[in-house]
Amino acid sequence: MRQLRSLDWFDPREYYSFARKSTLRAQGLTRAATEGKPVIGICNTASELNPCNRHLTQVAEAVKRGVWAAGGFPCEFPVISLGEMFLKPSAMLYRNLMSMDVEEMIRGNPLDAVVLLGGCDKTIPALLMGAASANIPALVVPGGPMLSGTFRGQTLGSGTDGRKHFDLYRTGKLNDDDMAELECSIARSPGHCMVMGTASSMALVAEALGMTLPGAAAWPAVDSRRMAIAEQSGARAVAMATAGPEPREVLTSIAFHNAITALMAAGASTNAVIHLLAIAGRAGVPLSLDDFERISALSPLLVDLKPHGRYLMEDFAYAGGAQTLLTHLSPLLHLDALTVSGHSLGQNMAPHRLHSQDVIRRLDQALSPDGGIKVLRGNLSPNGALIKVSAASPHLLESRGRAIVFNSKDEMLARVNDESFPVEPDNVLVLRHAGPHGGPGFPEWGQIPLPKSLMARGITDVVRISDARMSGTSYGTVVLHISPEAAIGGPLSLVETGDPIHLSVASRSLTLDLPEAELARRAAARVPFQPHYTRGYGQLFLRHVEQAHLGCDFDFLKLNP
Repeated sequence: MRQLRSLDWFDPREYYSFARKSTLRAQGLTRAATEGKPVIGICNTASELNPCNRHLTQVAEAVKRGVWAAGGFPCEFPVISLGEMFLKPSAMLYRNLMSMDVEEMIRGNPLDAVVLLGGCDKTIPALLMGAASANIPALVVPGGPMLSGTFRGQTLGSGTDGRKHFDLYRTGKLNDDDMAELECSIARSPGHCMVMGTASSMALVAEALGMTLPGAAAWPAVDSRRMAIAEQSGARAVAMATAGPEPREVLTSIAFHNAITALMAAGASTNAVIHLLAIAGRAGVPLSLDDFERISALSPLLVDLKPHGRYLMEDFAYAGGAQTLLTHLSPLLHLDALTVSGHSLGQNMAPHRLHSQDVIRRLDQALSPDGGIKVLRGNLSPNGALIKVSAASPHLLESRGRAIVFNSKDEMLARVNDESFPVEPDNVLVLRHAGPHGGPGFPEWGQIPLPKSLMARGITDVVRISDARMSGTSYGTVVLHISPEAAIGGPLSLVETGDPIHLSVASRSLTLDLPEAELARRAAARVPFQPHYTRGYGQLFLRHVEQAHLGCDFDFLKLNP
């Protein structure tokens, strides 16, 4: 049994102990409600600027019920909330800032354990990063996906199907009235995107890491079982206050193996790779892109979910969610990994019962023999790049083509929307200056929209490469996270329109087919990229952010293993 750390605030016989207790009474709380009880923080990312997380106010109330029932004292507190829809230039710019907020709020307050509430893409990663650094007992309650969209008899997933319908709008096949109807139909409840985008991927990752209670990842935001899990998590946090485990006891090398295995089997978001690298860095666990490539080769694709498949997160939940996926993956997992439940991953899964369904396949019925994400290297990406093959076009996975280079997002959008833009199906569209420094903040610009001039010819996909990220809801033959990025002098900064580029997923390579002497000449003539910020948090970000292959955390926040 561990001593409650909150006693350091309230027990010493000094003036400030008295003053702290009196501030509790000022809230109308009696000694019976607070004295001698574990103080359980409820770290809440609810915000009206983040619609995906707005409902977490109600989830927090369910957590409080569990804390009170188990004999604890709940204290809800806010932290920065990062919403993908509203925040510019990118929510990723602020992930590390949010993680610092989480860490310092946990460490600086009289908390014995913490329940972490998050949903939208960057919130669960930031919560896990901050909790790993603070290393005070903590567990995650994901906010859950919204209900499936529906439009004129079709079941739709936000993000994925929204992009498809917007392309129809771009080509005149849908009009303004159609889009207004779609706007009210595709996202119809609280919660995050209901495809296997980044938010769903990180909820799955949190459960596979052992940082949630079993079954927490998938239930829709409005499902009563979401509130039940929240209440159970509050009760569990009370026990964790004195019995643990602490985050770094859960976030071990075998836990990351399990999470990556689930990630690959789900065909999940490439963003999750960056977040796992960053979380591992905070926990002091060595992890690299090589680990993702190695585990991907062993992890069959089992989940038939959009953007690469047919179903949505609501279907995934009803099929048994993460517990069904992990049960099917059992031969590939470390079942002895400790979880926040106090039991091993295998013990958590033992009571789970499987039933007949088509969403989550067995190992012998895999959609693909290996994982959905591959790591590419070559003279264009010496430190690595990613491609989500499960969402790509098979005929483009071995490609040679001439580059068309865009130096900014604005230039790219102007040209792809120009109906006279000269482009061929075998061209490689190249966007640079979209990485951590170039974006700034590593925005989700990687899924370059298909040029109108190609869509008019019936072309549905081309090879696109960039140092940007891509939304987990996106699809297509898109190479991302090229490292080092162009803005700091990476090889992508040397590419010129007309240059030959070779993509070979089979050989895991991305190559600019030019002589070394020509590349050296261009490098010598390169004009330095001008930084976006000269003050404030932006300058701190540019000074200390690491590149994509290291997780884009700040160099001073990593825990040395």
